[in-house]
Amino acid sequence: MRITKKQLSDTQVSLTFTANQADLSPIKQQAVQSLGKTMKLPGFREGKAPAAVIEKNLDQSLLQTEVIEQAVNAFYVQALDEHQLRPVARPDVSIKKFVPFTELEFETTISVIGEVKLPDYTKIKLKKDKASVSAKDVNEVLDTLKSRAADRKPVERAAKAGDQVTIDFKGTNEKGEAINGAEGKAYPLVLGSNTFIPGFEDELIGKKAGEPFTFKITFPKDYGVKALASKKVTFAVTITQVDELVEPKLDDAFAAQVGPFKTLDDLKKDIKTQLTAERQNQIDRDYEQKLVEQIVAKTKLSVPEALVDEQVESMIREQKQNIMYRGQTWQEFLEAEGETEESFRESTVKPQAEMRVKAGLVLAEIADKEKITVTPEEIAVRVQLLKGQYQDPAMQAELDKPENQRDIGGRMITEKTLQKLVSQASK
Repeated sequence: MRITKKQLSDTQVSLTFTANQADLSPIKQQAVQSLGKTMKLPGFREGKAPAAVIEKNLDQSLLQTEVIEQAVNAFYVQALDEHQLRPVARPDVSIKKFVPFTELEFETTISVIGEVKLPDYTKIKLKKDKASVSAKDVNEVLDTLKSRAADRKPVERAAKAGDQVTIDFKGTNEKGEAINGAEGKAYPLVLGSNTFIPGFEDELIGKKAGEPFTFKITFPKDYGVKALASKKVTFAVTITQVDELVEPKLDDAFAAQVGPFKTLDDLKKDIKTQLTAERQNQIDRDYEQKLVEQIVAKTKLSVPEALVDEQVESMIREQKQNIMYRGQTWQEFLEAEGETEESFRESTVKPQAEMRVKAGLVLAEIADKEKITVTPEEIAVRVQLLKGQYQDPAMQAELDKPENQRDIGGRMITEKTLQKLVSQASK
């Protein structure tokens, strides 16, 4: 069998296969045996007839199709091994010639992982910060806990800072058109909590329940929704209820009410510990991302378009699911972002997808170079830990599937690789 390789680009290869009778004969025998397993022929037990008898009774077009399919698969795998190719998607196959069981010629176009030329990543150094938590940070959490535990007493007076108001509101643009996501009913808002855009809560102070009013607000230029950034919006608001919040006293009794704490100091220490852990975790994730981005920037590699496309589709699916959980439609989200699906895909998602693919290829190359592996025992331990997070037996059973355990093993190798890189870079 002859295989001719043609490099179309760094990430695309064309292979031409030419097979003769000697190459096809054993494949034909396998095909006859496979198709004959369920054949019922007079005078023979099911699947026990001689190959010649089976072949004589087979539909020849079915046999030819089976031989071509098995030959393409077998020769393709052989070519990947011989030429050390790493495909990233199923190949495009074109049958050029087939003379039954004596000649077969076909071509494949394959998207492959090209050469990844790593820099000397052991010399890349990056300062790693440590999380810090101030007394102010702790007090802000205590204020939130107090607010949640506060008694609410309806009042007839005008709203003031510290009150909780229940509001109906609707935002419109300069043309008077309603803005998606800028509308709510029976919305509880603590004045002074700064949970709305700057200036919104100030407009509610001094207003009484049952009195509709309007005001204009200019959204911040760095507002998360692009379509609203720096835009003037008119809000029509009605306060339906004003509640005075009677907060509990900050003392040991309050600490005991919040959780298993004997004193207020115990509660403060616990808050500081949790805040420190949360912030350090975020610092660590950001550090890993910056480190990988630096290594990727110094690595020479070409990204297979098929991998990027696959990653884009995965990210779009995830985004749509998150939006659905928020009670928003995909179209509403795009309108709020000031994007079409195509522009959002190209300008926002695709660059992120390309970086994810590059990072994955670079980390895989480093893991291979450093001979980083995981044992079946390590995977088994991780699987058991993951099972403990699910009560549903069906979800637990999913973790036992070989393909899912391979994914878990892959993630564990990535974790080990990142740990090694962080250890080297932070010294």
